This record gives sequence, C-alpha cells and structure tokens, in this order.
Amino acid sequence: MTDASPLISTAALAAVIDAPELRLIDASWHLDGRDARADYRDARLPGAVFFDLEASSEQAGDLPHMLPTPGAFARRMGGLGIAADDRIVVYDTVGVRSAARAWWMFRVMGAADVRVLDGGLPKWRAEGRAIEFGPPPTPRPAVFTPRPQPEQVADLETVRRVLADGGQVLDARAADRFLGRAPEPRAGLRPGHMPGALNLPFPGVLNADGTMKRGAALEQAFEAAGVDLDRPVVTTCGSGVTAAILSLGLAELGRPSRLYDGSWAEWGGRADTIVKAR
Repeated sequence: MTDASPLISTAALAAVIDAPELRLIDASWHLDGRDARADYRDARLPGAVFFDLEASSEQAGDLPHMLPTPGAFARRMGGLGIAADDRIVVYDTVGVRSAARAWWMFRVMGAADVRVLDGGLPKWRAEGRAIEFGPPPTPRPAVFTPRPQPEQVADLETVRRVLADGGQVLDARAADRFLGRAPEPRAGLRPGHMPGALNLPFPGVLNADGTMKRGAALEQAFEAAGVDLDRPVVTTCGSGVTAAILSLGLAELGRPSRLYDGSWAEWGGRADTIVKAR
C-alpha cells in the first residue's frame, strides 16, 4: 500500500493480507436498522474486527453518529487493537458504502495509512478469496494516538459561509430527496436542499459491481454534477455517511474536501436554516 490512492483492490489486499502490521476492519452499517454485526459474525475477512459505527461515534447529542472526541475515538480503536500508525483497511458488506465513513473518521483522527477495500466483501467473496466464519477474534489492545485533522471537517457555520460566498457544497442524497419530492427517512426533517448546493447522488461515482469509478470516468461524474474540481468542495448527505463516499472519490482524484458532519440531519431539522425544494 505505497501509492497515494485511498482505495485498495482485492488483489492488492490479498498480496499483503498476512502482513503483521495490517489491520482489517468491517465497518458495515445499514440505514434501515439491519444488524451489521450479525453479518460480521456470519462472514468476514480473516482477522477483521468490527468497527460499529454507532458505538464509535459521539454518544451524546441529538444528531446521528457524529464524530466523537479524539480521546473517545482513541480509546475505542485501541480496544479494537488498532494503532494510528497501523496499515488499516476498512470494508463493508455492500461494496463501497459505510466503509467510506470509517475511512474518513480515521483520517480526521490522524491515522497514517488507511484505505477502503474497493468493492468490499461482495467482490472479495465473488473472487473466491479467504473468508473467516465463527466466533470473532479477540484483539490485543493497542494504543491509538490521535492527531486530529480539523481541516477535513465542516460545521454548520462553515457551510453557511461557503454557501454565502458562492462555494461548492455537494449533496450525496438521491435526487428526489434533494429536490424535496421524497420524504426524509428521519422524522422531523424538512425535505429539500440548501440553496446553492449541488447534487451528486453517491451511486454516480460507483460502478455497477460496487467498485469506485477511476480516472476520467470519476472526474466526469463530478463535473456532470457541476463541480469545479479545481475549487474546494464540502460534501454532505443525510447524516454524514454517504457524503464520505464523495469525499473518498475526491481523494481518489487527489482533491481535498471537507465533510459536513451534521449534514441534513442538522440542516433540515433546524428552524434557522433555509431549505429550498423544487
């Protein structure tokens, strides 16, 4: 894992899977409430530990799975046997979905080398590669020393300023939700979008097999949504999970971004924010 890509292919992972410093993490999570831990117990990459997005997020407050404090994140990751300088690969049971959120969280907390398995568990299994079943491993505790990177995070006031200045806020939600034609899955949120925001539903940066587009095809996906890749981008979505897929795609293109952690769960639920629907 020496190139600059935030992704790692199944073939490249298979070639280093026995490396002692490698840590594999199942970061599966389902918006519909399905038990991702049950999937992990049924089948996982050899030696993988379970991230548990909810347990690894902020436990106080009203917004879903927000970033925890660096100390809380460090304690939880240390308990999973993960150090900030380990070679970390995160994956999920869909392809490239919630693993992107875990990748972003590790980056914000200063992990030195973290990648997303391109195509996730489905591609790994389809290729007949090794799968572990039965009781999960017991990790040996480690020390995760956080090195917070706050420049990768956008809060409400940052998003307000970006929009007021004509900057780029890119929403990963489906077009019907963005346009206010479909209800939000979380109760109490107004339908629609931030005035001035762009829309790139996250499947637009993915291939049919669940892997991420690369090169010109990935650039075209962003440009078709109106994104100027030479200007800063803030990504957003419903609750900060699929926004990370867009941030992952931008990172694959060598473009930095900030992710609005509160996303629509915050913006759409406040009385002092402007919502546009069309």
